[in-house]
Amino acid sequence: MISQLLSWLTDITFSAPFVIVAIVIAVVVTARIARFVIHRVIRRLARRSLLASREAAPSTGLWRVRSSRIDGETGETGEQRRRQRIDAASGMVSHLASLLIWIIAVIVLFHLLDIDPAFFLSSAGFIGAGLAIGGQHKVNDYLTGLSVHFEDRYGVGDEIRADVGWDQPVQGIVDHVGLFSTRVGDQRSTLHFPNHALTSVRNLSQEAASSTLRLRLPDSTDPGQAAELLRGLAGTDGLTDVVFVGDFDSRQPVTGEVEVDVMTSRALRSRQRDRLIGRAEQALLDSAEG
Repeated sequence: MISQLLSWLTDITFSAPFVIVAIVIAVVVTARIARFVIHRVIRRLARRSLLASREAAPSTGLWRVRSSRIDGETGETGEQRRRQRIDAASGMVSHLASLLIWIIAVIVLFHLLDIDPAFFLSSAGFIGAGLAIGGQHKVNDYLTGLSVHFEDRYGVGDEIRADVGWDQPVQGIVDHVGLFSTRVGDQRSTLHFPNHALTSVRNLSQEAASSTLRLRLPDSTDPGQAAELLRGLAGTDGLTDVVFVGDFDSRQPVTGEVEVDVMTSRALRSRQRDRLIGRAEQALLDSAEG
């Protein structure tokens, strides 16, 4: 009697409906835990990266604000932009992890229920083909969205201008950068674009970074030479990512020195500033002695 009862309970416990419910519950719990862990890990790694970049140079690190914004973006605004990018990227990675967990769960269910997935693919091939084509575009949108966050191409609050194949370029304020699409608002309406449609974007909220370089001049040296030497140093060893924008403005506040106002595509790091000044002064000295 007892053995029959145990056998009956075993059959109920391991019946197909119970297995399905148990797996679904396990997947939901696992996905939530994975999302929580991924958020914590990415935020902690980002925090360490930011602390390390501040100790080395303010403009280095994966999560740095790569281009300053027009109208004098403050440090607090820059930190807020960083947090938005970190939260958005962690959300995208956690969604990918959840998708992988569900795919594995479906494969396990097919195996437990002795269902051959090839049956569905062969009997409804057009559905599989449609999913494959649609999935290809979604993967492209997903990877493009990650690149937008990592590279700081644009973010919430930036004004962008993009050619999306319409009669006129689209210009508006970025409202949201999602998993697969970006929301842009203009004066008339809200526009929704897949992320891959905004691969070529002009960010009107980003501006060039201004710097003033003070150089020591040898005796009887033309101050105008300093600007020409600085422009020639861009792209040389150790300065390959220095790109000057616009014209230089030079002045000589005191004898033997010159101040050169320059604009660069991104803020100069302290090492770059020192390297630019040192090489320019050495070149001026060599020219004077020669």
